Amino acid sequence: MAMIGTRHEQVAYAARGKISTPVASATVAPRPRPNVWRAVMWAMLLLPGAAAIVLCLGYVRFASGIVGREPVAVPRTDAIVVVTGGSQRVGDAIGLLGADRGSRLLISGVNEKTGREELAKLNPSARELLACCVDLDYRARNTIGNAIEARRWLRKHSFRSLLVVTSNYHMPRVIAEFAHAMPGVRLVPHPVVTDQIDTSGWWSRWSTIRVLVPEYGKYLAARLRSMVESDPETSRLSIIIGGRKPVSQKPAELMGPEQERRSQLKNGRHDG
Repeated sequence: MAMIGTRHEQVAYAARGKISTPVASATVAPRPRPNVWRAVMWAMLLLPGAAAIVLCLGYVRFASGIVGREPVAVPRTDAIVVVTGGSQRVGDAIGLLGADRGSRLLISGVNEKTGREELAKLNPSARELLACCVDLDYRARNTIGNAIEARRWLRKHSFRSLLVVTSNYHMPRVIAEFAHAMPGVRLVPHPVVTDQIDTSGWWSRWSTIRVLVPEYGKYLAARLRSMVESDPETSRLSIIIGGRKPVSQKPAELMGPEQERRSQLKNGRHDG
């Protein structure tokens, strides 16, 4: 069929026809979609294993870092704090006080039935020191409570450095709690080593593993707790972890065997 019109009209018509003519698009292959469920499943399998490896490595570092010998040279500090839990701890702390490694000693976490007289019987040569330079804390119920009561005592006497006495396996957790409660205070650890727990064989002795594994768990809890709380004295986590408040609600002046005897005498006279 012949086209009617001028040459320019024919060229313009041809151009419009080219523009309006649809061009077949090239076929694009769909991209492969990641299998989300497979990734999630692998993560669920790998994460617990990775966490277990990290915990095991942390335990190895914790256990191998426990000091196996008591220090020979002990620096002098403003005062000494001993955390109860073994008779040797208190004896060593009193010995350090007698050696003038600190001007005053706090025995934290003392049983309410134990007074100065009972301690003097166990340490007869330290009777004068117990009378003049030793304070007894009956309120602390656990390691968190030890840190809280030590801080109160430190502030009362304006001490700036403490020699901390406790068992060698317990020392990492005590230092972690004390450092959290008393930032800026110089803490000098003095680990007490006993024959009852041989930490040098932490990988081979079941009796040692049975003590160190729970202690490692408590140490981790203390470190993690210190990251999310500002003050152990107002911590809700400390109550959850310890199962009760770390410090007794009874006033300090009403605790101890001497106060208990006075209360009994007063009640006896009142009843009579």
